[in-house]
Amino acid sequence: MHQSKNLLRTLAPSSSSSRRLVGTRAVTSLGSRRHYSASVTADIASNGQETNEGLPQPKEGWLFVDSIFPVRLGTWDFRTYIGYAREDTLLERLRSLLSSVKSHDFQIVSLEPHVKDGGVFVKFKYTSKDQEDALQSILHSVRESVHSHGGVPSWSGLSTGEVWLVKGTPWREDLDRYASPILKVAFEGPDVPEESLYRLLRPYGMISDISQPSPGPAGLPRSVTVQFRRLRSATAARNTIHSVKVPSPASNSAITTLRTSYQKPIAAHAVRDYVTSHPKLFLPVLFFLLGTVTYTIFDPIRVLMVEGKMEDWFDYKQFTVYKWLRANAFERFSFTSSESEAGSLASQGVWKERKDAEDALERYLSDLPNTICFVHGPQGSGKTRMLQSILKETGRKAMVIDVGQLSKAGSDAALVSGLAGQTGYWPVFSFLNSVNTLIDLASVGIIGQKAGLSSSLNDQLKQILDVVGKGLSRVNVTHHNQRERQAQKAQRNELKRKEDEIVREKIKQGIWHDGRIDALCGNGVISELGVGVERFGEADAEVSLSAHDEAVDEKAAFLEQQQAEESKQKQQRAEDLQNIESMPVVIIKNFDSKGGGARKEELLDVLSQWAASLADGQVAHVIVVSDNRENVKRLARALPSKPLNQISLSDADNASALSFVKQKLHDSGVDIKFAQKEVDYIERLGGRASDLESLIHKVRSGLTVEEAVDDIVLRGVSELRKNAFGDDIEDAKSLPWTREQAWILMKQLSKQPQISYHEVLMDFPFKGDETPLRNMEHAELISIGTVNGRPSTIRPGKPVYKYVFERLVHDPTFQATQDIAFNEKVIASAEATVRACEDELLTLKDVDAGTASWWGSKRAVEMRANHLLRKMRAAQDKVEGLERQNAQLKKVLAKAKA
Repeated sequence: MHQSKNLLRTLAPSSSSSRRLVGTRAVTSLGSRRHYSASVTADIASNGQETNEGLPQPKEGWLFVDSIFPVRLGTWDFRTYIGYAREDTLLERLRSLLSSVKSHDFQIVSLEPHVKDGGVFVKFKYTSKDQEDALQSILHSVRESVHSHGGVPSWSGLSTGEVWLVKGTPWREDLDRYASPILKVAFEGPDVPEESLYRLLRPYGMISDISQPSPGPAGLPRSVTVQFRRLRSATAARNTIHSVKVPSPASNSAITTLRTSYQKPIAAHAVRDYVTSHPKLFLPVLFFLLGTVTYTIFDPIRVLMVEGKMEDWFDYKQFTVYKWLRANAFERFSFTSSESEAGSLASQGVWKERKDAEDALERYLSDLPNTICFVHGPQGSGKTRMLQSILKETGRKAMVIDVGQLSKAGSDAALVSGLAGQTGYWPVFSFLNSVNTLIDLASVGIIGQKAGLSSSLNDQLKQILDVVGKGLSRVNVTHHNQRERQAQKAQRNELKRKEDEIVREKIKQGIWHDGRIDALCGNGVISELGVGVERFGEADAEVSLSAHDEAVDEKAAFLEQQQAEESKQKQQRAEDLQNIESMPVVIIKNFDSKGGGARKEELLDVLSQWAASLADGQVAHVIVVSDNRENVKRLARALPSKPLNQISLSDADNASALSFVKQKLHDSGVDIKFAQKEVDYIERLGGRASDLESLIHKVRSGLTVEEAVDDIVLRGVSELRKNAFGDDIEDAKSLPWTREQAWILMKQLSKQPQISYHEVLMDFPFKGDETPLRNMEHAELISIGTVNGRPSTIRPGKPVYKYVFERLVHDPTFQATQDIAFNEKVIASAEATVRACEDELLTLKDVDAGTASWWGSKRAVEMRANHLLRKMRAAQDKVEGLERQNAQLKKVLAKAKA
């Protein structure tokens, strides 16, 4: 009975028959890794034998000191390395604190750090006959000594630790099992009552809950979970009661060994089990939370990023340091001219047509944006250069959306990312749409319907542009506020300037009274005695005004009031102009539907609707740039209630083009007088700005005008041969027109400046199909002129193409190759006509035999037969003529090969 009482009080084994060897652990530190060379097993007290004479022998025990090191919460916990760095200092401090304890011959044997749980095991020796009383006395002395010297040393400098007596067996493991406030206690033997567990574990800290013993799989012990309120309490209990032996209350001979381990607060499968068990409840809540996070956190950040892109917050070229380095370092060591060559093409009157277009664009930008400005013209006509020049002159900031770059995206995600990058929309999670699609498929299998997370490309583009619209509105408001503050500051400065002028005028007249003098001379009667302190002026005299003076004063007051009203109106107009100039500008480039497929069509529709909403809400000036006039229809559908502001750019006339070339060469230091032959060569380029710029660059490089123009034509031949005919037969199949269709147009346009649209359309090889002609127009190979809104004429896509077509047609080998291919198509068509006529003639023969007795039938059959014979004769003559022509062309090819 006495032994049972001791077990219940100390909850530690005291059987002297089960002596255990105490093995020491060799601990070595290498960097941040700790290597364990042996395991440690020890009891709370040694089972030393007493001598026959009754003298006590030294015994051994263990203490656990917590909170010396940080408790490691996972592999990512960097605080552990701080503990490693201070390990030697902390252990030395702890040893010095414990060395002052002399109760029962207390002597430290070793300090065994258990860094993962943030504590240190202290192995000690002591001498006593009564083991239980000695251990309690030693624990009390140790705690008193530690607390009297400032507490347990800690890695953080805060003494929050405590010293505990180890009642079980220390187990210093280095497994990937990290501390948790939930402690799992397994029973090796009969179950321990909840009251006994509570009395055993409560000294370590507050306990939130103790679960009932749960039956485990066959062969495994039953266990309970004890949830502490603090992590420190769980670590102390885990390291002090592991392997403690507790007697069973049902039988004194039954002993239960407690095995402790940490349990994660939420098991890995708990969330998964809950989601799969309650999908109809969990999924809607999850989607609501995701939507809430998106609208409350990400959207404000995206609006801010859009504003930052418009204001150039993230452009290093706008930083003060970069500007200083550029002005004081880069440009001084640069060997290139810093002057921009992209000046206005309409400067000094060298391009009259372009000046009208610039004036129209400036008028649009100086008024409230109630519609969309559509700028169209052929490639190389100077649309981009004109916009850059006007924006630079006005100092307006613009957001540029390049549809041409976006159309190169190979997937929806790439298109969304490209649009987000051009508009400053960040953060963007384009990959999430694919994940959301998979979630929708999974939700169909779980709850029988889609979750609605995935969105179409149209919805994604609209969402990005809606946020961009909010960002532009914020930029507009910010600029408006800045303008107001500047205007108010200017008004205050103007008032102060006028007041200063009045004061200076009074000072000159000697009638200005400074109130600060009253502090020195006094006021009233005292100030009157101070003769000479202040001059007596007109303000101090009683002056009687005559009627004439009063009339003059009234007229002056009226004029002053009228001037004030005019000044106020002028100021109001200036403020309105400043508000308009503070609006952002949105430029949509390459607004063209050619190429890109359905994805590009969807992008253009969304951009059209967004541009219409910006203009209708007067958020920004919207300028759409396109190479083709027909793209205006899409914008007109998006903004049906208001007419679009269309600005057309065309090629300059010969006089303007020649003046432009002379002006540019003069600006670059090349003064040249063109002869008539050189003027004729320049006129070959027409007024296309890109070709004129190329000519200027080549002349500046040292080429003559003839050589430069020939080089431009030769380059056009190479480009046209590839773009119009393809590199080979396989490449030609991917073109939206046939080689024969491109060849017949080039042959006709090489002979005359323009041809009839409908004549070409009705003849072979088009046969009434307008699609190839429209595709060639989109590819800038040809240009289709209109009369009263209908197609009328066909011209080369660029003025220089007329001479490019001539060069191609006059190439004997290329001409023979293309003519043979074209003739073969015509021969095949004619032979098909002959065969069709032959079949019909055979049919007419049977008709004539069956209707010979009918009146008039013979005459009808003869007329039809004669028509077919004439048609066959014409087709046969065409076949024979083309075959003779092909024979001659093949001889040309044979000579070329030889």
